[in-house]
Amino acid sequence: MSTQRSVQSTPPQRRKIGTALLALGCSGALALSLAAPLPATAVDAADAPHPATTTQVASHSSPADLDIMFVGAHPDDESGRLSVYGEWAETFGARTGVVTVTRGEGGGNAVGPEEGPALGLIREAEERGAVSHASIEDVYNLDDVDFYYTVSEPLTREAWSEESLEKLVRVIRSTTPEVVVTMDPAPTPGNHGQHQEAALLALEAYRVAGDPAVFPGQIQDEGLQPWTVSKIFLNNARGSGAGTGERCPTVYTPVRPTQNIYGVWGGRTSAAGQTWAQVERSAQKQYASQGWAGFPDAPADPAAIGCDFMVQVESRVPYTRGDLSPAAASLSTMLKGASLVADGGLPFGTGAQLTGPDFQIVPGQSTEATVTVSAPAGSGLSNVTVTPQVPAGWTVAPATAAIGTVAPGATVDTAFTVTPATDAPTNSRSLVSAVIAAEGGTGYVDREFEVVPAVRGTQELLPQVRAFQEWATANNYPQMEGFVAPVLTLPSGGTRTVVVDVQNFSAASQSGEVSIALPAGFTATQTTQPYAGLAAGASTTVQFEVTNGDTSLATSNVGGDYAYTITTTAGATTSTAKAALELVPTASIGESSAAPTLDGVITPGEYTTGPIDISRLWEGSACTSAADCGGQAYMTRSGDDIYIAVNVIDDTLGTVLAENDCKRHWRTDSVEIALDPAGNSENTSTTFKAYVFPTTQGGQACFGRDADNNQGEGAAVAPGMEVATSVNEPYTGYVVETKIPASALPSTIDPSAMGLNIFVYDSDTQDLSGQTRLGWSTWGGVQGDPYRWGVATFDGWTPPAVATQAPRLNFDALSSLASPQSIEQSARTGVPLAGKPAATAANAGTAVQTWVEGETLLSAVDIRSAGLVRLFALAEDGTVVASSEQSVDAGTRRIDVALPATTARAETPPVARVAMSFASDAGGSTASVVPLAESRIASATAVAVTPATVRAGEAQSVSVSVATEGLPATGSVELFAGTTSLGAGELVGGSVAFDLVGKLPIGSNGLTARYSGDDVTLASEGGATAVVTDSSTTTPPVTPGGTGGTGGGSAGGPSLTNTGGAEAGWAALAALALIAAGGFALRRRAGRMSAE
Repeated sequence: MSTQRSVQSTPPQRRKIGTALLALGCSGALALSLAAPLPATAVDAADAPHPATTTQVASHSSPADLDIMFVGAHPDDESGRLSVYGEWAETFGARTGVVTVTRGEGGGNAVGPEEGPALGLIREAEERGAVSHASIEDVYNLDDVDFYYTVSEPLTREAWSEESLEKLVRVIRSTTPEVVVTMDPAPTPGNHGQHQEAALLALEAYRVAGDPAVFPGQIQDEGLQPWTVSKIFLNNARGSGAGTGERCPTVYTPVRPTQNIYGVWGGRTSAAGQTWAQVERSAQKQYASQGWAGFPDAPADPAAIGCDFMVQVESRVPYTRGDLSPAAASLSTMLKGASLVADGGLPFGTGAQLTGPDFQIVPGQSTEATVTVSAPAGSGLSNVTVTPQVPAGWTVAPATAAIGTVAPGATVDTAFTVTPATDAPTNSRSLVSAVIAAEGGTGYVDREFEVVPAVRGTQELLPQVRAFQEWATANNYPQMEGFVAPVLTLPSGGTRTVVVDVQNFSAASQSGEVSIALPAGFTATQTTQPYAGLAAGASTTVQFEVTNGDTSLATSNVGGDYAYTITTTAGATTSTAKAALELVPTASIGESSAAPTLDGVITPGEYTTGPIDISRLWEGSACTSAADCGGQAYMTRSGDDIYIAVNVIDDTLGTVLAENDCKRHWRTDSVEIALDPAGNSENTSTTFKAYVFPTTQGGQACFGRDADNNQGEGAAVAPGMEVATSVNEPYTGYVVETKIPASALPSTIDPSAMGLNIFVYDSDTQDLSGQTRLGWSTWGGVQGDPYRWGVATFDGWTPPAVATQAPRLNFDALSSLASPQSIEQSARTGVPLAGKPAATAANAGTAVQTWVEGETLLSAVDIRSAGLVRLFALAEDGTVVASSEQSVDAGTRRIDVALPATTARAETPPVARVAMSFASDAGGSTASVVPLAESRIASATAVAVTPATVRAGEAQSVSVSVATEGLPATGSVELFAGTTSLGAGELVGGSVAFDLVGKLPIGSNGLTARYSGDDVTLASEGGATAVVTDSSTTTPPVTPGGTGGTGGGSAGGPSLTNTGGAEAGWAALAALALIAAGGFALRRRAGRMSAE
């Protein structure tokens, strides 16, 4: 059955969604006037507007208009696909922009001691330099904070702004990309929580940016329009067997063959003569603060270069099946239907999707699949048919649907009944697709379905994984579920409760049993548990007590994963599911008779536990020999203090840091001790993590806390903690000894389950880049995942009660208003800063003109409300020569910035332009850029006499108008008849009037009006003639008028506004005519402005 309709839907959201008008937005007209860039003065034939073709994207409608948008969390997140974006730009003219949610202020710094906002400026500059290799000009920062490494998306969501989604939607609506690419949103082990959250934001924005009911203030108050993105991709794929050479897009084995996966080979040659892989590597070396400057070069042989793979999550337009076939291997495939016209495809602008109410279906149980077809707004579709395709053994009805004609802009839904085979494999994905044919072309769409048994038992999910699954369901991305294997940790030799979730997918009530088949070394008190009367669609749980009885089994990532099978029966049906237990190491810590002496020497008998091997690799390069890297740890307790000693084996000492750079320990040789007091933390914000550098440039050790409950310098955030170190001579490693009071931890210790881990960071270079990471309980990304830390127990100890401390997440993020790079971009593109709204025209603040006088840079500004101005004097290359930040009141007209003395004395000041941001106290902000001018703003003075000729004693007056560009003139005007002053007056609204009655002798009188200038405007003068006749003389008819005069300034032409009556208007026109004739000119600025 087919129905024509108009569709608008909004999925459930877990974030704050605006549904009321924003209080501080602009009207549509005002937003355009503030944000629109200057119009081009000419258009080359090559740049003339053109529609999309099979080989070129459509011409761009504005400097902000994008074809592709990448959404990531940090500078450098886009780096792995720059070769693709660069080749798309060079081959198809496709324009890519980057959204970076943070500036990476919490990351490392291999080029200096900067951190926080200062590091954010460095990383933003690195990112802009890197992406320029791929012809990317625009990087949009959302100004959320990069607080520290975490694998927790929920913690990231807590730390980031509630407005993050709103900001991203605003950027999408402002830049109108057809394609969005983002990161992996799944909480796979080691996946950065901020990467996950950035991806979730992108996927949510894809859902809602086209819905006018979401954030309606952006539309009704700010002049934006809803924008529907056509396709969204993830920038990575799950699979194996990737090859190299030109055939690599077809040589790959995906984990899920039902996904649409596309590969792009990096071995083609760019116009610069390098392969695109080499271009990308050159770009990556720009991220020097992250230690990437020393990356090895890309292979010189194209045959040794591989592919970048991406996964299409969803599409709203027809596409080519991403089956890794030669047909899908074209560079243009991912852009077809969205930014490029598909060869032999449906008309460009056709929309198409395959959807359904059910994602999980039971063999033999029918469901509905709906194919939605939308005709382009400018043309309809004719002779439309839809033919569904299902796996072998399945049935579908009808076999083909004839739709006929779809009117321009109309949407047609066609429903099909799909039934899996009764013997269809369960716990697997299957693909249902449809071919849409119309006059002139065909299109393809598909959808994954998960075939499930009547009842399935699965091991409980970790909290982060469960939260992701719930998000996927709520936001209608069920195809993204199931990528994270169900695992639970178990201490070596310990016992835990294993919960199995039992779900009934069938349409009838079910009863049965759940059994577990454990691997050798594990036992359960019962291996089978029943369930009964489970209603259709309902779920329940059963529990098993599982014990690891063989403590000789391997732990951690050196064989510590133990798979097992869960079998569930339901009547006559049986299903199985895979699960795993991960063994983590354990240590029993006794009490010493005397506290160890902290002297950097591990004395026999000082520690009750140890040596413990901490030489397991969890990230980086493996140790090349026993002398290269390794370590042992020792532990004990004395009273309420925990003592931990670490003996590190190392053959090369990495960079020795200055005392004031005692942070970011992973950059060089260091030790990290991680304690989870209760042993149940979901993320490290409720843990204690202390790092120790064995030495500094001053010869002393230093320590602190990082990525935990309260980060900072050791003495300030770890009261009572003590450290002693010794460095071997000749160098073969070092020893760290520490005392950590239980009272220094963020909560009370559970003596039966405290989480513990010890890490060794090894660097053999002097470039602040680590090579190897070792530890005790080791998995990928384990430093941010306390769930996989080892377990320490304390027999006979009752730890002191410690009040639970709230996590510290209030880190400083760089504001885009304090970034000249962002300000200049905003002024060029018209897109507001940081994804936030623009100030209204009534509350805006902009730079008008800037010039140098002596050793001071002066800037004329137009400030319409109280707020904060940040002004940056920039050299030609963007270097900041001088800057100023100050609060200003409405009506402020000039801001002065002292220049460095050497700069001010130079014959040609290096200042080339000024970039200015303004944050209005009333809300919103603006960005503007003006080039350096030679002097203050030029003015033109026009004089009008009304009437021009009078009899003696009759009324006669003079109106003087002073025209400027950008700011109204203030100050005084003095009127002269020859050399005789007739009086002076203050300008009001750019004009002033004088009464001439009785002030002029009979005859023709030449009048001169001299404008004094003001703090931003040059002086000027203008003239006119006033005729006074004898009272007995007949007054001849005259033409109202006046003359212009000479103005201060240089070349250009003003636009004049008459504020002094009709005769003054004639005078202004006369002045304008003189300007046009070259008699005098105002300097025209090329300044640009946008509003945030």
